[in-house]
Parts: sequence; structure tokens; C-alpha cells
Amino acid sequence: MHKHSLRFVRWKAKLLHSVIHILSHLRLLLRWLFVSVITGGIVGLIGVAFVYGIQWATAVRTAHAWIPLTLPLGGLLIVWLYHITHDQKDRGTNMVLASIRSEAELPVQMAPLIFVSTIITHLSGGSAGREGAALQLGGSIGNQLGRLFRVTERDKRVLILCGMAAAFSAIFRTPIAAAIFAMEVVCVGEMHYAAFIPCTVASLSASWTAEKLGLPLTTYTVTNIPSFQLLTGGKILLLGICCAAVSVLFCILLHQSEKLLSRFLPNPYLRISAASGILLLLILLVGNQDYLGIGTPVIHAAIGGQTVWYAFFAKMIFTAVTLGGGFKGGEIVPSFFIGATFGCLFGQIAELSPSFCAAVGMTALFCGVTNCPLTSLVLSVELFGTEGLPYFLLAIAVSYLLSGYYGLYGEQRFLSSKYTDGHISHKTRK
Repeated sequence: MHKHSLRFVRWKAKLLHSVIHILSHLRLLLRWLFVSVITGGIVGLIGVAFVYGIQWATAVRTAHAWIPLTLPLGGLLIVWLYHITHDQKDRGTNMVLASIRSEAELPVQMAPLIFVSTIITHLSGGSAGREGAALQLGGSIGNQLGRLFRVTERDKRVLILCGMAAAFSAIFRTPIAAAIFAMEVVCVGEMHYAAFIPCTVASLSASWTAEKLGLPLTTYTVTNIPSFQLLTGGKILLLGICCAAVSVLFCILLHQSEKLLSRFLPNPYLRISAASGILLLLILLVGNQDYLGIGTPVIHAAIGGQTVWYAFFAKMIFTAVTLGGGFKGGEIVPSFFIGATFGCLFGQIAELSPSFCAAVGMTALFCGVTNCPLTSLVLSVELFGTEGLPYFLLAIAVSYLLSGYYGLYGEQRFLSSKYTDGHISHKTRK
């Protein structure tokens, strides 16, 4: 009888411990649900305002062909804004990534500065995207919410990831990829799983907010998707190899243009004025304004199977000069532009569906510049559907491997080797 009583007492103790364990985690879940919904809602509202601001700027610029002549004025205004706010050493998305490792504190003025300066860039005619700016916008807001809620330093880093996911989701309307991207981009080889629930809820909340305010989901129609065959698979593998090479070239151009312009023109006002002059010369050289701003019409045309042979390289040069000179904006949409136009060109040469190759090239090159294979795969599903998924997977895997340790963000760290089963620790190559 005594043994049975002892067993019963032990069983009760284990049961009580399990209940307390579950309740404590339930409390944690409820807390993160509350905080993440608020973060997603706030960032979603600001993200929608940001998208409409970019759309307004693009519409005004495209309606008046003379507006790119204001590039020097827009550039000087951006430099002046960062000067009067004492943020001349702004490192953009790299500062957000560093803050997640507690190596840097995000300034309060980061969100409004990147909001206004990116719209100025698009209005005057700079070649840049919006999602990279969204990461800065969301990360900064998440950081300020962490201060407001008086959370611990670790939880504040999770809120920064929440803000990044929410901003990406609201602006690009790919909520699943947005949640994964925020967890995957900081350290290659280490997912921030502690932020899984917060990023997921914040991303979905921001996407819902954006939908209610009139932003549709981003989808593309791809034609002539081939069935899986060895010959076609070999061509897609070759496309993945080429996308890796193009992604490395794009990253080198971005980083080196910034270094060269800073070295020869250390004064930021002179630097951005020189970059404006180069952009105006490039516009005259190509004879159109297709490579200014986001370039959405060109991306849609490429996925429709139409492009010019030099489009991908022209966008690389335009973007490198824009961002290297000091204009503000993102690098992700330019990578979509480059990947889609290069993939379309590859399809025309390889006698494979140019539309399908544009879609594959878009996600494979995105993987090459961000080193985020899981995000790239999910993104391919959200943008293009599941048909042809084995091809997307093949191209993404090849691009991830062969792009090496290059990337858009200098503060991105590699913790796992791409080539051997081992641990490493170094930042992105420049």
C-alpha cells in the first residue's frame, strides 16, 4: 500500500509539473500573440502607406519624362536629410541585421528617414527597390515597440524580426515567405526559431491589414511550364549555374561601386551629384527610362516571355550607381528584375519557355544574393504556384551552392559551410 501511495504522489507531482509547464508556455504564446498582432497591424499600416507613396512617386515620374533631370536635386535633399538628423553613417539593412546580434542600436529616426528618402529616390528616378527599405522600416518600428513594451533585450531582437517580417509581408504580399525570410536572413545556417510564432503572426496580420486597405496578393501567370524530363532538368541546372554567376556579379558591383565612389568622392553631396550625372548619361545611352524605379512593367514583360538581351546587365549598372552613390531604397526588387530578364533571355537561347525560365531565374537569383534557399522556394510557390516546383528547387539549390559567400548584406553571417559538413563564422564577402 505504501508503494502505491508513493507512486501516486510521484504521478501527481509529474502531472502538476506538466500542467505548470504547459500553462507557462500558453502564457508565453498569448503574450506573443498580443504583441505580434499589434506589431503586424502597425507595421502593416505604415507599409501600405509606403507602397502607396512609392506608387504615387512612380506615377508622377512616368507621367513626366523630364523628372529624372531632378535626380541631383533629389539626391542632395536625401543627403541633407541624413545630415540634419545626424545619421550620415547610416548602414541601412546591415544595421538592422547587426542589431539582432546586439551589436548596434537602431536610431529612432531610421524609419521616417528611409520612408521619405526612398520615395524621393523613386520620384526623381533612382533605380532601387522597396523591400530592402521595408526591412529597415519594419526593423526600426519593431525596435521602438520593444522599447515601448519594455521587453528584455532578447525579446526586443525578436520584435525586430517581427517588424521585418510584417513590413516585407505588407509591401510584397507574400506572408509565408516574409515570415521565413526574417528568420533565415540574419545568419546563414541558423534559423531564429524563437521568432517562429511572432514572425508568423506579425506577417499574417500585416498581410491582412494590407489586403483590407486595397493591396492585392502578388501573383504572376507563367506559361508553358514543361513536365519534368532529364534534358529540361539539365537546362534548368545550367540556368541555376548562370544565376549564381550573375548574383555574384551583382553583389560585387553593388559593394564595389559604393567603395569606389566613397573613395574618390568622400563628400556625400559631391558623391550623390556625380551618381546623378552618371544615371542621366545612362538614360541617354539606353534611350528609355525602363531601368528607373522598381521596373515592374519590365518584370511582367519578362515573365510574359519578352525582354531585350542587355536588360539584366543594364539594371545591375543602374542599381549599383543609384545605391552606391547614396540614394536610398532596396536591392531585392532589382534582383527580381535582373533574375526575370536574365531567365527570359536564357529561355530564348536554350529553346525553353522564356516565361517559365524568367520565373525560375527570378527566384534562383534572389537565392543567390540573399543566401535564403527556404525563403526562395516558398516564394516561388506564393508567386508562381506549385507547377514546375522540382525545377525551381533544382535551380535554387544550385544557385545557393555556387553563389558562395557573396550576398547583398555585409552584416549577414555564415555559420554553416556551403560545401562541407562543418561550422564556420564569417560575414558576407564584398
